[in-house]
Amino acid sequence: MFVDQVDVTLFAGGGGNGCSSFRREKGVPRGGPDGGPGGNGGNIYFRSDPGLNSLAYFRFHPILKAKRGEHGKGGNRQGKRGDDVFLKVPVGTVVREAGKEEDSFDFVETDQLFLAAKGGKGGRGNASFATSTHRAPREFEEGIQGDGKKYILELKLIADVGLVGLPNSGKSTLISQISAAKPRIADYPFTTLVPNLGVVDLDEFSSFVVADIPGLIDGAHEGQGLGTRFLKHIERTKILVHLVDVSPVTGREPIQDYHTLRNELGKFNPSLVQRPHFIVSNKIDLLSDGEERTESLEALARKNKIPYYPISALRRKGLKELVQALYEEVKKPSKEGIRSHEK
Repeated sequence: MFVDQVDVTLFAGGGGNGCSSFRREKGVPRGGPDGGPGGNGGNIYFRSDPGLNSLAYFRFHPILKAKRGEHGKGGNRQGKRGDDVFLKVPVGTVVREAGKEEDSFDFVETDQLFLAAKGGKGGRGNASFATSTHRAPREFEEGIQGDGKKYILELKLIADVGLVGLPNSGKSTLISQISAAKPRIADYPFTTLVPNLGVVDLDEFSSFVVADIPGLIDGAHEGQGLGTRFLKHIERTKILVHLVDVSPVTGREPIQDYHTLRNELGKFNPSLVQRPHFIVSNKIDLLSDGEERTESLEALARKNKIPYYPISALRRKGLKELVQALYEEVKKPSKEGIRSHEK
């Protein structure tokens, strides 16, 4: 199950109470106070794990608690502290405390750690209150409650290249041909219902990650079709590939599909239309000899100096050139810190 946004409530462990106790031992007529402190409550951490790709665990565990510290004991014995809880999240998870606008933490690397809820401190036992003038104190402290916090977890996949296109434009076929990803492929709209990630290997030492985003339609920003829910997964990408179905069976002009994509991206996040992008005409194998359905796209690409590649993902035509060009663009230095994955 692919889950990319959840609400989770965390309760860190409370501190144990301090102990009020006096030493009673044969042969020691003046045994003093010996109540130990309570143990600290357990903390709750989020930790990024490369083996995860969904937040599904939290869908079924929306409330999580850490153990409280044990109470102090006589003989100056401190109560055992509560065990810390480490919650695994996928790399790419953004943590935001409910009611706040700023993100609390952004997991962009493996094994990053974020303290989400701090355990309460254990209370002091009566031994801590003894002084030269107050030799038999009976007071002690209760433990402090741990943090109780509510967070919104949002997963944004980390990929170098994002594939965007209208339904049935061939994104799933393309990612299945250039990587080991095996998305569902069929000849009806909205086959892809969740994003797919694929690693593209050029050789033993060079690769990059591609994300296939479910299809957009005109009006997606208003909730039409699958809406823009999954577009957040391309906000981290360095390059966008605008895949356009140029086959005559669509009944649409390819240039019209391109402008639809640009419009929906801009309505979702204006910065996305400033992102470097490629225009890729797919299904050229379905064009008859002399059919000029790609002319307007090619002209637009030349005029705006946008990389343009005609391909047939199904027939693997033009894929080698496209993949090489994408890799060359990916490995260029990026201000956003998104780099190709060098093995």
